[in-house]
Amino acid sequence: MTGLVVSIDAAPIEGDVKELIEVLDDEAFLPEAIVDLALWVSDYYLAGPGDALAAAMPPGAWVQSERRYRLTASGRAAVRAAHDGTPRMLVLGRLVKGPRTIRGLAAQVAGGRAESVVASLERAGLIERMTAMTGRARAFRTAIVATLTPAGISLAGAQGVAPDATLGARQQAALAALAAGGPPQPAAALREHGVDLGTLRRLAARGLVHLLEAVSERDPFAGGAAPAVDRDEARPLTDEQAVALATLAGLLDSRDYHAALVHGVTGSGKTEVYVRLARHAMAQARRVLILVPEIALTPQVAAQFRAAFGDRVAIQHSGLADGERHDQWYRIRRGEVDLVVGTRSAVFAPLDRLGLIVVDEEHDGSYKQDETPRYNGRDVAVVRAREARAVVVLGSATPAMETYFNAEAGRYRRVVLSRRVLDRPLARVRVVDLREEYAASGPDVVLGAALTEAVGARLSAGEQTLLLLNRRGYATSVLCRQCGHVLECPNCSVTLTVHRRTQGPSRAVCHYCNYSMRVPGTCVKCAAPYLEQLGFGTDRVLTEVERLFSGIRAGRVDRDTMQKRGAIQDMLARFGRGDLDLLVGTQMIAKGHDFPRVTLVGVVSADLGLGLADFRAAERTFQLLTQVAGRAGRGVMEGEAIIQTIHPDHYSIQMATRQDYEGFFTEELRYRKAMAYPPAVGLVSLVIRGRTYAQAMHDAADLGASLQHAARGGFAVLGPAPAPLAKLRGEYRAQIFLKTRHRTATRAALRAALDALPELRRRVTVDVDPMGML
Repeated sequence: MTGLVVSIDAAPIEGDVKELIEVLDDEAFLPEAIVDLALWVSDYYLAGPGDALAAAMPPGAWVQSERRYRLTASGRAAVRAAHDGTPRMLVLGRLVKGPRTIRGLAAQVAGGRAESVVASLERAGLIERMTAMTGRARAFRTAIVATLTPAGISLAGAQGVAPDATLGARQQAALAALAAGGPPQPAAALREHGVDLGTLRRLAARGLVHLLEAVSERDPFAGGAAPAVDRDEARPLTDEQAVALATLAGLLDSRDYHAALVHGVTGSGKTEVYVRLARHAMAQARRVLILVPEIALTPQVAAQFRAAFGDRVAIQHSGLADGERHDQWYRIRRGEVDLVVGTRSAVFAPLDRLGLIVVDEEHDGSYKQDETPRYNGRDVAVVRAREARAVVVLGSATPAMETYFNAEAGRYRRVVLSRRVLDRPLARVRVVDLREEYAASGPDVVLGAALTEAVGARLSAGEQTLLLLNRRGYATSVLCRQCGHVLECPNCSVTLTVHRRTQGPSRAVCHYCNYSMRVPGTCVKCAAPYLEQLGFGTDRVLTEVERLFSGIRAGRVDRDTMQKRGAIQDMLARFGRGDLDLLVGTQMIAKGHDFPRVTLVGVVSADLGLGLADFRAAERTFQLLTQVAGRAGRGVMEGEAIIQTIHPDHYSIQMATRQDYEGFFTEELRYRKAMAYPPAVGLVSLVIRGRTYAQAMHDAADLGASLQHAARGGFAVLGPAPAPLAKLRGEYRAQIFLKTRHRTATRAALRAALDALPELRRRVTVDVDPMGML
């Protein structure tokens, strides 16, 4: 196993200590600031320090030792002397062919006795243990490069290769290519000139060419990670942009920690402010980190900064191949990069002299990691800026409640961009009451009359449309109309979603554990043939669009269609070029994209999030509707948004139609304070897993009792109760919530309670500042 040294304690260590096999690094692998940041994440989010540090490591950084066994001289003699079929001799016979692991020897010993047989052979001195390392501490790709030696240069001459009867035509061509190209040249590139590696090696044997292995850096930008864009550096800023830039640049000039919220409506030019602010930071010889919520947004944002700053820009996100991420990380670590664009994990990028961090779309739930360590990239960015005495800028048209609460309290500087660039108007918003559509056309309506008519008008005008439905699949459930049975996942407390296949029959799939089954023709409970598929997702919406509008060029963006690497960038590029008339998608299409020819945005159902058992439901609905409406009318043509809903009077929907963030914040905060939810208080979610419902609830009761005893007025303990998703991936789940105004004391009490129940600790998921309640 690979260990990370984070400090050296001079205190004596008691007990057996294993010898180190190898020290992998002569100097610190991670900068001290990143180690400290990861350890803060470990402490605040109650995660193991190893898990937190692993989040900061690049791909390919880990190596492991593997225990193998080989024959000793006595063992070889024993093999020559005996040939019986005992387990001991079978193992020795296997090792004649070379060292093996226990797993590699298990097939020779019946009854799972390999460990004991190997131990006896080791005690007898017939075999010995050896350690082999697997993996690499560095994962650079190397390539053979060639350069002419002095003798080769002399022979090639200034005007080409001199005649030499001892050189073949290929060898003369190789010398000519090397002389023309200049040193060194990759062997792979020389193959394009008909020069193969064998020819180069023969020239090397004659002392005319020098071959060596060199690092061949993998460049993600070569694969279109940041498409080329044209920047107009001379374009004047709007008055609001100029004021925002001057304010933020002033914070940078102080060379101390500051946090600012850039509250700008969609299309107000926040990215241009970020680019010019980054230039100001670089002029001070300081480096910049730009965080974006989605991998899909990284190429677009990276393109803006590449156009401004060239190859001093690096990217970091999980959509890159491991090798590309590895090489980009080392470029950053070596100080060859001034600006990094990445998703939440890029908050650990090893940038030194950090002066500016920008968290774009800071409200987005994608900044929260849903596995250990469950950190929020936005909040970690604030801590990193504080420790680096840097400026952190949080930007959004719909700030998170916590962020705006901090701005109102004076902890963050608030900078406002209230108008779009070129004073383009915000999209007109119409709310369609789906109850009236159902009354007129039945319950199977997907696109109502108003939305259908509007899509048709855009097609006729040669304009583009976005349709949002934040649910994938074709149908959300399969119901038997005779007995009422619904197809459910055997591992999770959810119904199965129908997904059509381009080849083969449709399948019913669980979106949590990926269990799937063929959609049956009859009920699995009563065998009746009266099965009905209810509800709809993005696949059904696309089918409906193609049925209503013959010949339409339409595409779909969701997790089902975007699994292939680069698929989402290709689809968005096609839409941006005008190759598609309409794009259907989940929330992936709702944020950050700039399509000037989009004049209509349709929200197929605005109510999906409102029905969740989650105190953030209204906030998410408001944010999603406001963001997606902002995709319309970003060019010279005015835009329109049509929102279909069965709750037209809900305050989140009404405020979104007016893009009235302050009104929404005031109403939502009143509810949060009354019910004691964030940002009024801190929240910790505990999910306790068990093989049975009874075990989960029993263990949760033990933990809850321990916490109740420790609370003493410092925090409130809610629960235990069955989790909303009572069963997930085959495990039953109970839930406890802690509400607190004293975060440090609450974390200490929780840590002590978990340490007192070590067997239970492994079955408890701790989520500090959760983004979801399920």
